[in-house]
Amino acid sequence: MPSDRDKPVVDLQLDRAHSARIYDYFLGGKTNFLADRMAAGSVLGVFPAALVAARVNREFMHRATRFLAASGMRQFLDIGTGIPTPPNLHDIAQAIAPDARIVYTDNDPIVLAHAAALLRSTPEGRTAYVQADVTDPGGICTAPQLLRTLDLTRPVALSLNALMHFVTDDGHDRAHTIVETLKDALPSGSTLAVSHATPDFAPEAMGEIIKIYADAGTSLQFRSRAEFARFFDDWDLLEPGITLSHQWRPADPADATHVTDAEAA
Repeated sequence: MPSDRDKPVVDLQLDRAHSARIYDYFLGGKTNFLADRMAAGSVLGVFPAALVAARVNREFMHRATRFLAASGMRQFLDIGTGIPTPPNLHDIAQAIAPDARIVYTDNDPIVLAHAAALLRSTPEGRTAYVQADVTDPGGICTAPQLLRTLDLTRPVALSLNALMHFVTDDGHDRAHTIVETLKDALPSGSTLAVSHATPDFAPEAMGEIIKIYADAGTSLQFRSRAEFARFFDDWDLLEPGITLSHQWRPADPADATHVTDAEAA
């Protein structure tokens, strides 16, 4: 067994703001540092609802996973996992279906450093972590850890939660090409759950957020409803279709009225 000295050294660049740690801060997590909190403060200065938006985004992932597990899905592929924040996707899925199998993937060494928290599966099910980049969807779908955990001849629930706005098109429609490649790798009966920031409801604030993240070294591309809808080309939409995250099958209908469109942007 390798000793700690044999393990690769991960540079977490604690002196620079990082998108995963900023999101962790918005969710009330503790895996963030001064640079992250300063960047988060800048975001809150132009978009005070960022804390609300992060919460409703996370709650959408919970509800979508719960709905799919209750509908019979037993395999989940979560790309762009982020820093573990209980309850994680496998906690939700396996609470309903203890035999559910989950593969998490992320390209971030920060997430890798915390990946052990994602591997606490029920005895009946299984979880795995793949260090991979969404810009290499073929590499994700052929990763040995994934193939040992998921059966790609059976339906898979693909989750791209708050991820694709970190993939800029750069004039080549990269984001939609990536999602189509992932969809093509999955069999009939599979599902796709996506959340994505949009400029449709608060364009000035969203523009300022793009600048703040760019200053921290992270490129963003927020997409309109029409651009977002293309991620589901050739697939059937489940009711209520494309909507703001807090309005997608809320546990209590009143929950959909406590957040404005701009706050959930």
